[in-house]
Amino acid sequence: MGAEKNQSIRVLMLPWLVYGHISPYLELAKKLTSRGFSIYLCSTPATLRCIDKKITGKLSQSIKLVPLFLPPLPGLLPELHTTNGLPSHLMPTLKAASDLSVNDFSNILKQLKPDLLIYDVVQPWAPLVAKELNIPAVEFITSSSTMTAFMFHCFRKPWIEFPFPNIYFRDYEYSEMKRLLECDPKERDGACEGVERSCEIVLVKGFRDTEGKYIDYVTSLFGKKFIPVGPLVQEPIPDEKEDESSGIFSWLDMKERKSTVLFHLGVSFLTKEDMDEIAYGLEVSNINFIWVVRFPKGANGHNGLLEKTLPRGFLERVGDRGKILEGWAPQTRILGHENIGGFVSHCGWNSVIESMNFGVPIIAVPIHHDQPVNARLVEEVGVGVEVVRDSNKRLSGERLAAVIEQVVMEDCGEVVRQKAAEMREKLKSKGDEEIDVVVKELVTLCNNS
Repeated sequence: MGAEKNQSIRVLMLPWLVYGHISPYLELAKKLTSRGFSIYLCSTPATLRCIDKKITGKLSQSIKLVPLFLPPLPGLLPELHTTNGLPSHLMPTLKAASDLSVNDFSNILKQLKPDLLIYDVVQPWAPLVAKELNIPAVEFITSSSTMTAFMFHCFRKPWIEFPFPNIYFRDYEYSEMKRLLECDPKERDGACEGVERSCEIVLVKGFRDTEGKYIDYVTSLFGKKFIPVGPLVQEPIPDEKEDESSGIFSWLDMKERKSTVLFHLGVSFLTKEDMDEIAYGLEVSNINFIWVVRFPKGANGHNGLLEKTLPRGFLERVGDRGKILEGWAPQTRILGHENIGGFVSHCGWNSVIESMNFGVPIIAVPIHHDQPVNARLVEEVGVGVEVVRDSNKRLSGERLAAVIEQVVMEDCGEVVRQKAAEMREKLKSKGDEEIDVVVKELVTLCNNS
């Protein structure tokens, strides 16, 4: 359907307060606006600040940012109304504040009167608010369909083994399995209700080529169509947040093709033990690396914390072979560079898809939540190798170095490198097939409401 026929469709998006959620929502918004939709992107001011400078030019005419103000709760200042750098003990408080924002959100819906609401998995209350105003609502899940299918299987059929044996939690990841099986019934029911309240379809980030059987399985669990929206990878464009003084790209330009790994474990804060093992693995691998290190808000790495955290003499020993970036990195630009030959990743879903999109093989170091399941999928698809921890969940620097060398350099890693390259070509050839299906479904839904 042509863009001119969709110009009257106005969509309000409500992503959860995580950059890993708001980023795919923004990319989906861009795809929809290119087909004539008008988008309102609603979140807290603290969360919107991370994307406001990415909405420029013509985009600013079709994507409007709408602030959502959370009620004050003890210990939760407005600048903490985002998970970026949020201390873990405040996460339940942030979730509670979000759940208490119903009245403000209802007023936003009444004022804007959108034709459609697209909401996130942790906001099962949002479609109820929309329903009161006769606004159809569709859920958009930013996790992999594999994890979505696994999670809802555990919620709905915990007595039956998951029917796909390649997807599982290892023994040392039992706490994550236990979290699913013994989660708060209110949380479990809320997740299921979020799907059930979605009008006719549920959107998921990904594509059938890698997750078709998992998309079909979760569809069968609910009797409701789960529709992939495609990879939704952000274009690797320069960003003013990049610290030019780091010289990261001029440094990378000087390296040999496919000779360097990006080491980025997302928003996780590493233990001192893991930092030591990672540093050892990077040092003995003798492979060029860019290592992104994060500290909680309030911790100042520039006041010597980084040097205190790393093993003594590490920076001097690796010399020009390694670069360390604190806090943030232009991940898509780095992954798109021709001299990157591997991605040491926690296997957050956005990172996995970005790596696939650029044909970069993955060295998987999952930490928690959905990451172990995504790491199993990475191996099943053949585009990466996991660094398996010991039975006490300890990461081995020697094992890390061995897997990096295997994936980036050694002959035995050629199959993985080839699979990653093939995945890139497959995604390029598909174009926007998934989005075209999504647009058709959304237009039909709005026209019938």
